[in-house]
Amino acid sequence: MSNRTPIFLVGATGYIGGSVLAKLLAHPDAKTFEITALVRSEEKAQKLKAFGVKPVVGSFKDLALVETLSEAAHVVFSCADADDLPAMQAILKGLRQRHEKTGDVPILIHTSGTGILTYGNQTYGNATTDVIYDDSDFDQVANFDPAAFHRHVDNAVFEADKEGYSRTYIVLPSTIYGLAENPLVDAGIQNKHSIAAPVLIKAALNRGTSGVVGKGLSRWPNVHIDDQADFYIVLYNQIVKNGPDNVDHGIRGYYYGENGEFAWYDLAKEIGRVLVEFGLIKSDEPVPWTREELIKYFGSEEFGNVFGTNSRARGTHSRSLGWKPKYTTADFFASIKPEVEAILKGQNK
Repeated sequence: MSNRTPIFLVGATGYIGGSVLAKLLAHPDAKTFEITALVRSEEKAQKLKAFGVKPVVGSFKDLALVETLSEAAHVVFSCADADDLPAMQAILKGLRQRHEKTGDVPILIHTSGTGILTYGNQTYGNATTDVIYDDSDFDQVANFDPAAFHRHVDNAVFEADKEGYSRTYIVLPSTIYGLAENPLVDAGIQNKHSIAAPVLIKAALNRGTSGVVGKGLSRWPNVHIDDQADFYIVLYNQIVKNGPDNVDHGIRGYYYGENGEFAWYDLAKEIGRVLVEFGLIKSDEPVPWTREELIKYFGSEEFGNVFGTNSRARGTHSRSLGWKPKYTTADFFASIKPEVEAILKGQNK
């Protein structure tokens, strides 16, 4: 029998999952890990082998495979789609079977998001709400509306912990930013771009002006990719050091990822400023999106209007574990220029 810890990571080629995997590979105890990663590409699977990772070619949609791989793991890092309930049910089914067959209580670290905090806080960019959520307020965490973003999956994770066959922890990143930089990116395995800033930059380039929903007064938290990936390791280390039952889990195992907040107008203004500096647009003043533009650039009016919601959070609980994020909102705005440069470089290939 191997004494290595079997770890199953979902999302290894993604922005968050790849960054977490890179941190695990650089962990002081990395030699004691037996990491399995689910990837869609045979090419990337072969590249992962060079890092000592066991790749399995498949997707989150291969539920039987997800179930089997989860059953084989003592620790699962779920870093893919926060809203895919069937995939989460497959993970939980696998963990339940592991528990029933071996007596092990496996660990699940799932990635949700502070989009959950937007429910009831939609002002279409025309106002900032006063509601600020704190992850150390466990009553608040327990009473989110079931209809909120991501909550249907979060509730399934909570239930698994309540039933006792797994110890579960949920990480809720906010607006993640920064170009991921690690060996997996260099090897062409991992996506290095976040979502929010790049999609807003590309839309501004296409329309010729930076944009906002309404007046852009809504506010969101932000967190650098390195800081967010570090939190997963801080959490994992605390679980190993103190024991799963001695780190808040289940309904108390909610951990926001944030280190400051911003107004969407200010972000759009900085995007505009950088694009003017590059000579790509004429004015840095954001112009409200039309309904048609929300659909064109963001796929749907509903998704586009997320940029007009309020999601205000404080990661008090996260910091209580010893997490010390170092990048601030000023760093977020400073990241726009290199993001634009990377997008332009990619378009010119």
